[in-house]
Amino acid sequence: MSALVRALALSFVVVISARAAPVATGTGGAVATISARASESALAILNKGGNAVDAAVAAAATLGVTDPFSCGIGGGGFMVIYLAKDGRVITIDHREMAPSGTGAQWFEQDGKPIDFDTAVASGAAVGVPGTVRGWHEALERYGSMRFAQVLAPAIAVAEGGFTVNQNFSTLLGQNEKKFRQFATTSELYLHKGKALPAGTLLRNPGMARAYREIAQGGVKAFYEGPIAHAIVEAVNRPPLAPGSRVRPGAMRLADLANYEARIRPALHSTYRGYDLYGMPLPSSGGATVAHALNILEGFDLKAMPRAQAEHLYLEASRLAFGDRNAYLADPEYVDAPLTGLLSKDFAAQRRALIQPDRAAPGAVAAGDPYAFQNDPSVPLRPRPSVQLAPESAHTTHLTVSDKDGNVVAYTFTIESWGGSGIVVPGYGFLLNNEMTDFDFAGPHPNVPEAGKRPRSSMAPTIALKNGKPAFSIGSPGGSTIITTVLQTIVNHVDFGMPMDKAVDAPRISQRNAAESSIEPRFKGSAQARALEGFGQRWEAAPEEIGAANALVFNPDGTVTAVSEGQRHGVGTALVQRRGH
Repeated sequence: MSALVRALALSFVVVISARAAPVATGTGGAVATISARASESALAILNKGGNAVDAAVAAAATLGVTDPFSCGIGGGGFMVIYLAKDGRVITIDHREMAPSGTGAQWFEQDGKPIDFDTAVASGAAVGVPGTVRGWHEALERYGSMRFAQVLAPAIAVAEGGFTVNQNFSTLLGQNEKKFRQFATTSELYLHKGKALPAGTLLRNPGMARAYREIAQGGVKAFYEGPIAHAIVEAVNRPPLAPGSRVRPGAMRLADLANYEARIRPALHSTYRGYDLYGMPLPSSGGATVAHALNILEGFDLKAMPRAQAEHLYLEASRLAFGDRNAYLADPEYVDAPLTGLLSKDFAAQRRALIQPDRAAPGAVAAGDPYAFQNDPSVPLRPRPSVQLAPESAHTTHLTVSDKDGNVVAYTFTIESWGGSGIVVPGYGFLLNNEMTDFDFAGPHPNVPEAGKRPRSSMAPTIALKNGKPAFSIGSPGGSTIITTVLQTIVNHVDFGMPMDKAVDAPRISQRNAAESSIEPRFKGSAQARALEGFGQRWEAAPEEIGAANALVFNPDGTVTAVSEGQRHGVGTALVQRRGH
């Protein structure tokens, strides 16, 4: 590697001596991530004069090392950026893309959809990764540093190693069966076929090598160089352990070379005096959060008993998901009726279906946003959709601000825990299984097609009030991303909860089903029993929902960074200068 890249990496070997905690308030820049090392990387870049975009990429690269089962350069994501100087919000869509050999029957066999878990652990599950292209566009257009500088902290962590904690070891244990199928993955993350125990020092020289090549060669090193060849080989001929068999993919070098990120206008909505900016399609997150809030805006939630308000939150989410599932997909392939869907009048029509004292007994039918579309270019209404495939719940979110007032909310992923399970030989990163975010059978707007981006639920959000940043919020969690962001906004805006309390509160998630997802802390509580009085029902197995990160811009000019205080091993929030 070049002397510059080595010198930069060495300068980040010493860990910053900042107190790791899930909440911090101060001035200057701020960062919240689920990983202490990632937050430290972002703060180091801010302290070296980088802006929020530079710091976000540095944090993301480090998360690829310390949180590799949920994110990394083998995947893709969505970045929302507030540019303080211009007073505007833009987004960078670097969602994974279906390879050119893909068709609508990609996950069918003998005319029937294949088993979901079989589809996940395969080369066929891998979409063309978009993360590195997204980072490149962010740095070139809105950053002040280049790859050699912002990747240096992650290179130092990958080379020097980090100590595996219990959360990391537990996630490994959940992936043992998948990881044992691939020789390169077993070698890196398992010992004698079992998860590495907590306390293990884990080094990843392959990922350090990948980052060094990108630092030296830029974006082309990933999409056209040896890394690209290694990706294609791993997808089409997965590096199997003896006795394993999985479905191969059909990716070409041209698929990587031709991949483009999209700079898209942010999706804008309003809620109780806030201007909310989120991701447009192909992420359904921004639209579905906005639609649910439009429905809720017609209720005076503040004046209601908590159980009544939470009942309405669940029912609004149910209706919003009914519409999301029917209409939303990649806008380059489907003319989704987005104007109608986000209409306040359509929200009022949907709101009228909610019974204030009784939950709907099950899934609700989609509404008809076309009546509110006012757009003659939109085609005839689509046919009713088939049952949707499950959506994996494993992603990561980070958020960063800088001393100049720029803000980044960034959610990125490799899809399931551990993605496809395939570690690229020689380069140490896991490949995504994002193709399983398509629906396996049609008719449906979200079936696989060559070059298409699968619908996502990622919902990085920046809220402005009176034209200035008020807060940012986002989370991992598959389709529960939408409800985590929605519930946190309701907690903060309607219930007046400080953001750390809004994030830590027990979560419930209704996604147009007979039963809602529920967290263990919520099950059996007085709050749960009160909602049961409205007819709300819960899934039998409670589980942790999401892992949010947020920033709050306080009236006195300070910023409060908030990460999880309960979930995913507890997150880390850092500020450049702590307040008193």
